[in-house]
Amino acid sequence: MAVAIPRHRCLNVTDDAPTTTPRVQATTFSDKLNTGPSFDEFVSGKEPPLRLSEAYQLKTALVGPKGKQKQITRLPEWLKTPIPDTSSYKKIKNDLRGLNLHTVCEEARCPNISDCWGGSSKAAATATIMLMGDTCTRGCRFCSVKTSKAPPPLDPHEPEHTAEALSRWGLGYVVLTSVDRDDLPDGGANHAAETVRKIKSKAPSMLVEYLTGDFAGDLEMVRLVARSGLDVYAHNVETTEALTPQVRDRRATFKQSLSVLKAAKEAKEGLITKTSIMLGLGETEEQLYDALRRLREIDVDVVTFGQYMRPTKRHMAVHEYVTPDVFELWRQRALDMGFLYCASGPLVRSSYKAGEAFIENVLKKRQASRLETMTADMAGQIKAETTVV
Repeated sequence: MAVAIPRHRCLNVTDDAPTTTPRVQATTFSDKLNTGPSFDEFVSGKEPPLRLSEAYQLKTALVGPKGKQKQITRLPEWLKTPIPDTSSYKKIKNDLRGLNLHTVCEEARCPNISDCWGGSSKAAATATIMLMGDTCTRGCRFCSVKTSKAPPPLDPHEPEHTAEALSRWGLGYVVLTSVDRDDLPDGGANHAAETVRKIKSKAPSMLVEYLTGDFAGDLEMVRLVARSGLDVYAHNVETTEALTPQVRDRRATFKQSLSVLKAAKEAKEGLITKTSIMLGLGETEEQLYDALRRLREIDVDVVTFGQYMRPTKRHMAVHEYVTPDVFELWRQRALDMGFLYCASGPLVRSSYKAGEAFIENVLKKRQASRLETMTADMAGQIKAETTVV
């Protein structure tokens, strides 16, 4: 059985008929703010019942190349996913609730939850743990995570609980992420680093990816997390520089995100850096090329592309649904530009397991290479000592 993602509360839909006139696209940043939700409505997260016309608007967008675009009023088939209902899915959910942990899979309404959580074994299932609570201090216009200026205090037991949960699942690769915590002096960096250390202590062979915020531009905190034992440091630029003010919280900038990725790469030799870009926000080819070029200039290793999906009417509208062949085109372009790997598709998300298989292989090859080097060095040393004797 398949459902369209995101799902809306059908029981709250009233009977007014949908309009057949497409909404005129806002042409300036001010227009877009004026036509969007109010600040109080956005921050509160309290959604009034959806009218049918509003539900219609959430699903209406343009599909196809320029000059041949057509308006659709249903999600394309490639954006529909199965309802999650497997033993692996249920076990992960029960473990999370029992340890009071949160996942970005649930909080961000990820369309891949049935795929990532529904693996046939623990090793095949993947969940992205969201640290530092479920409430963010930022208010990006694409994100459905709750937001507040004063979120609850950190749970001091979270690092231990997270390590315990992950050791239970027996995963070979895990993704961590966190909400932004601008209310904390260190942005939560020490809490994040402690969590990674706990995980590595309980499961030394487990590969750990951390998708971080920008720590308000504090590069010392970036370096602290990068040196905590991570294998992959991820930080999302989310969109092109031109669209950043419309898409992300005003405290986040494209240049600041580049500085975070650069500092992480320089902080630890061999650390893989990764970022993600959403398509369908109104970006141009030139803007995307520029973003990729600047990411390669700072030696970012992995990039992912996914379709922006409007979570609720409080969030910015979808500009267009990008077709699978265009995603494939950008995947090839990224590889041609020198990225080690690129996962690109309508349902790909920054934490999606498609990239993890590749990164896991890369890291294991690096580990094997180091072991071979150490073995060769030891053999050479023994031979030299034997010769001297």
